Amino acid sequence: MPNHLASETSPYLLQHADNPVDWYPWGELALTIARQHDKPILLSIGYSTCHWCHVMAHESFEDAVTAALINRDFVAIKVDREERPDLDQIYQNAHYLLTGRGGGWPLTLFLAPDRTPFYAGTYFPPVARYNLPGFKDVLMRVAQAYRERRQDIGRQNAELVQSLAGAAPARQAGVEIGPAPLSGALAQLRRGYDAAFGGFSGAPKFPRPGEIAFCLRRYAAEGDEQALSMALSTLRRIADGGIYDQLGGGFCRYSVDDRWLIPHFEKMLYDNGALLEVYADAWRIERDERFCAVAEQTVAWLAREMRHPRGGFYSALDADSEHEEGKFYVWTPQEAAAALDADEYAVLSRHYGLDLAANFEGRHWHFYVAQPLDRVAQSLGLELAEAQRLLAAARAKLLARREQRVRPGRDEKILAGWNALAIKGLARAGSAFGREEWIDLAEQATDFIRAELWRDGRLRASWKDGRADLAAYLDDYAFLLDALIESMQARFRSEDLAFAGELAQALLAGFEDSGQGGFFFTAHDHEALICRPKSGTDNATPAGNAVAAFALQRLGHLLGDTRYLAAAERALSLFYPQLAAQPGGFMSFLTVLEEYLQAPQMVVLRGPAAQVETWRQALAAEYRPATLALALPNELAPLAASLARPASPTVNAWLCQGVKCLPAIADLEALRLSLN
Repeated sequence: MPNHLASETSPYLLQHADNPVDWYPWGELALTIARQHDKPILLSIGYSTCHWCHVMAHESFEDAVTAALINRDFVAIKVDREERPDLDQIYQNAHYLLTGRGGGWPLTLFLAPDRTPFYAGTYFPPVARYNLPGFKDVLMRVAQAYRERRQDIGRQNAELVQSLAGAAPARQAGVEIGPAPLSGALAQLRRGYDAAFGGFSGAPKFPRPGEIAFCLRRYAAEGDEQALSMALSTLRRIADGGIYDQLGGGFCRYSVDDRWLIPHFEKMLYDNGALLEVYADAWRIERDERFCAVAEQTVAWLAREMRHPRGGFYSALDADSEHEEGKFYVWTPQEAAAALDADEYAVLSRHYGLDLAANFEGRHWHFYVAQPLDRVAQSLGLELAEAQRLLAAARAKLLARREQRVRPGRDEKILAGWNALAIKGLARAGSAFGREEWIDLAEQATDFIRAELWRDGRLRASWKDGRADLAAYLDDYAFLLDALIESMQARFRSEDLAFAGELAQALLAGFEDSGQGGFFFTAHDHEALICRPKSGTDNATPAGNAVAAFALQRLGHLLGDTRYLAAAERALSLFYPQLAAQPGGFMSFLTVLEEYLQAPQMVVLRGPAAQVETWRQALAAEYRPATLALALPNELAPLAASLARPASPTVNAWLCQGVKCLPAIADLEALRLSLN
C-alpha cells in the first residue's frame, strides 16, 4: 500500500513512496497526527543522490519488520534537505547539540510532537556494526524512553530549544570594523594548507572554492604570492585528481583521500558553479591552459547532462548506478583498450594511470592524471601535439562508450539558489574566456528562473515538472541577486537590472532583522519552526547573510542607493565579532569586509556597441575582483539615473569609487592605469 509521498515533486521523497513505512511529507497533517495520538516523530532528512541514504533505505525502510516497528510507534516524516534547507539547518544544529558530533545525511532524529528532537543520529545499520547500534534496537529503545521518561525528555527539550535560540548572534555595542580578520584568515589558511597535495584540510577533502577565491583576492589586493601559490596549486591538484571527471568534465562533491584521487561520485550543481568561477579567475591571473580546459569541459558537462531544455539546471547526479557507487565512471584496462587503437591506449593509459595498480575497490581504475602529458609524450617518443591529439581522440571514444552505460540517477529539481550559483559561474567564465555561448547559458537560466519561480514579487525555491513549490529562502534571493550583478557585467540587460532591484526590495522586506541587523534564513511570513536560523558561516554553499550583504553593498554603490549600503553594513556589524574571532569560518563575509573597507571600483562604458564590447572584453580578461564594469552601448537606454551617461561617437569610461568619480576617460590604456 503506498504511503503519503506519491503526490510530492521531490525525487527524494518519491524514491520512498513505495516503502512499507507510512511516510508523510513535513506538514500540518503529520504534525497533527503526532499531537493527537501523542506519538513521537521519526524525522528522516536526506536527498536523492545521497549514497548512504540509499543504503539505509534499502536496509531498513524497505524492510517489512523495521517498517512495522516504525508504523506502530512513530509518525514517520521524510524531508528532502534540498527543498527544506530550513529544517535541515535546524535539525543538523540540534544533532550537534544532542550528540556533540557533526551531522550529515541521512539525518535521523526522533522528535516530540512539538517538533523538538530528543534523540539524534545519522546512518544506522539494520543490526549493530561500525560501532553503531542496530536501527531496530534504536526504534524500540526510543519508543520505550518516550513512554517511560517523558519528564526527562521535556527538560532536555526545553534546554535544547533555548540553546538553538541562543545560537543567533546579538548586536554588540561599540563594534569597530577593521582589516584584521583578512590577515587572520590568511594565517589560518596557511596553517591548514596541505603543501604536498593542495587544499586546506585532510581527508575527506572538499574543494572549498570560497577559500581559493579568498586567496586569489588577497593576491590581487596585496600581491601576496604565497596566497596565489596556495590557490593555484590547489586548483591544479583538483584538476588532475579523480574528483574531477577526466572524461566528461565537472566535479564530484569531495575526495575520500587527501590526494583528490577517489571521489564520492555524486556531482552537485552548486559545487560546479562555484568552481567554474574560481577556475575562470585563476586563468585571468595565470593563463594556464589547464584551467581553460577544465572550464570548457565543465560547461560542456553542464550543458550536456544538467540542463533543462528551457534553460534551468538540474540539481545533482547520483553517486550510484545499478546500486553500485561509481560504477558509471570506473574502468578496467581491458575495457579501455577494447575501445581504442594501440596508440591512443598507450597515451591514455599512462596519462590516467591504467598502467598502475587498480585504485578503486581493488579491481577497477578511476582516472586521474598519473603522469603529465609531456612526460608521457617523451616516454613514447611523440611530439606533444601528437600526444594531445591521441588523448583527445581517446577521451572522446571512451566518453561515447560511457554514455552507453546505465546512467546515475539525476535529481531534476530546479532550485533557485543553486541555479544562481551556476549562473554566476557561467557569466564569470563566459566573460573571462570571451565565450558568448556561455553567457547565453547564464541568461537562459536567469530567464527560466524569472519565468517559472518569480511570482507576484516573491521567489519560489524549487521547480519540477511544471510546478513551482515552496517559498524561497534567504540563500535563493541572495545568490540570485549576486548572480544578476555578475551577469550584467558579462552582458548588460535592462531587464536584469530591474529584476535585481525587485529582488533586493523583496530581500530587505522579507528577511532583514531590522532590530539586530542581518537576515533570517526564512521569510517573516514563513511557517513557524522551533527556531529561526540566522547564520554567517559558510557551509557547502556560501553563507546567505554574507552573499546578501555583498550583493546589496555592490548594488548600493552601483545605484547610489544608501538603503542597500546601510543594510549591508548592519549585517557586517552584527557578524563582525564572530568574524574577528574565527575568520576562517567566514570566507564569504571577508569579501564583504574587504569591499566595505575600500569600496569597489565602478566602471560604466558608453559608446558605439562594437567599440564598447571591445573595451569590455579587454577589461574582462584581466583579474580585478574589486571592480564592477558595465558596458552600456549608445543603443541601450539605462534604467537607473546613476548609470545615465551621454552617448558618444567613441567609447567613454566613467570610473567611480565610493562617492568619488573621475572625469570621462577616452583611452583604454588610461583606464587600465586608473584601475590599477
